Amino acid sequence: MVETGHHHQHPPAPGAVGPPPISSMGMAVSRGPTWPPAEQLHHLQYCIHSNPSWHETVVLAFQHYIVMLGTTVLIANTLVPPMGGDPGDKARVIQTILFMSGINTLLQTLIGTRLPTVMGVSFAYVLPVLSIIRDYNDGQFDSEKQRFRHTIRTVQGSLIISSFVNIIIGYGQAWGNLIRIFSPIIVVPVVTVTSLGLFLRGFPLLANCVEIGLPMLILLIVSQQYLKMVIPRIHMILERYALLVCLALIWAFAAILTVSGAYNNVSVATKQSCRTDRSFLMSSASWISIPYPFQWGTPIFRASHVFGMFGAAIVASAESTGVFFAASRLAGATAPPAHVVSRSVGLQGIGVLLEGIFGSITGNTACVENVGLLGLTRIGSRRVIQISTGFMIFFSIFGKFGAFFASIPLPIFAGIYCILLGIVAAVGISFIQFSDTNSMRNIYIIGVSLFLSLSIAQYFYSNTTRAGYGPVRTGGGWFNDILNTIFASAPLVAIIVATILDNTLDPRKAVTERGISWWKPFQHRDGDGRNQEFYSFPLRMDGYLPTRFL
Repeated sequence: MVETGHHHQHPPAPGAVGPPPISSMGMAVSRGPTWPPAEQLHHLQYCIHSNPSWHETVVLAFQHYIVMLGTTVLIANTLVPPMGGDPGDKARVIQTILFMSGINTLLQTLIGTRLPTVMGVSFAYVLPVLSIIRDYNDGQFDSEKQRFRHTIRTVQGSLIISSFVNIIIGYGQAWGNLIRIFSPIIVVPVVTVTSLGLFLRGFPLLANCVEIGLPMLILLIVSQQYLKMVIPRIHMILERYALLVCLALIWAFAAILTVSGAYNNVSVATKQSCRTDRSFLMSSASWISIPYPFQWGTPIFRASHVFGMFGAAIVASAESTGVFFAASRLAGATAPPAHVVSRSVGLQGIGVLLEGIFGSITGNTACVENVGLLGLTRIGSRRVIQISTGFMIFFSIFGKFGAFFASIPLPIFAGIYCILLGIVAAVGISFIQFSDTNSMRNIYIIGVSLFLSLSIAQYFYSNTTRAGYGPVRTGGGWFNDILNTIFASAPLVAIIVATILDNTLDPRKAVTERGISWWKPFQHRDGDGRNQEFYSFPLRMDGYLPTRFL
């Protein structure tokens, strides 16, 4: 990791000269060393503004493209068939999602948080989209193609209107004011469940085809962590590129099983999960196709569907917030200030607006798995992520090439996510070092927040039908969609529970044990000198923009 002159720890408090006597520190200290809190991780090879060589940057960028592709294909598989779309429609939707992910990621790294985060699709929008699909599923169309186009045009209209929720709470500084009352005690559960809440994308998805998913998981662990100790000469290569090598090997293995007929006499579900030729994307995708505004037709605006999207917009903001804090640790930056997180949420709203105009099927959020990849490779360079947007845009335009990689079976991606999502969860836990870990108050808040956020979200998820009906079933469909979407999100529930508990359980008496003295400087524009170093706009753009956009 490349250090700068500002990368230092805060000096000890006045009067704290030398270590206290052993008798005052307890028995545990005498048994071994202790490690002081570290604002920045020490084992990164490249931090946010230091860059690998260009050829390494390109390969690492391609790796980030591959990692985000799994979620893109998964959400297209989840939503396009129920909408009435065929494989050609699915291929076109994937192209549109990739194109918009490239645009939104580039914007976010330039004028958003400036952190190395990929902006991809958000599953928070699935319930409202399923609600729209349900309303158009009563045989009122002459063909499935017509139903698909009408549904996606309604999704477009709802995305366009709901985008203003993010824009208003972001650039209006409402979200920033919420972040300012955060403490490390709140950040721990928010970041942790942002990852743990996605456990269904891990082993449950891997188990759909265990003969290729499990080898991917095991091979990645062995090659990336153990083999580098056996062959020290290729330590760096394995640490940075083992994911690509393992993916290529297991993908080839899956292709051999497919060609050899291993899946000829299995269930349809197994064929869809295991075979490399079941996506039909290669035959359906066009060679060259540039996504353009209103490609599906004029957006359709219906109030009931628009209100349903409002909850998804708030959930996506909460998800991104947790990812941004994790990315700051894994990129060697300090915690993002409140105004930076707020402007990024506003820019996320602009991204949703663009997605509605171009015809995506969901809004965007920061990708958890790509942040985990920063930790796996120990490279938090912003430039790597910016270069990865070139792959997203290129493969969205040249559809056949993009479809080739999109045909990778999802259980292979699930094996990768088991590692990457775990890294992000551990990073969330690491924020506890800035508070008093022996405080029963803090233990209570973190424990209750972690459990309730996962438990409530799981209850809402497990009690939601395939048609999108959640546990809340009042006479107002739009009201149901908002509540079901909000409480099915572990990060948003964690924010609600942790913020209420941490700011009502003797917050003034517990200022020190909450870690406020460490946290507060980072939440103000000029509170810490490194805020400008990591989060200021490029090319002196700060002088040309209104304060609310900074």
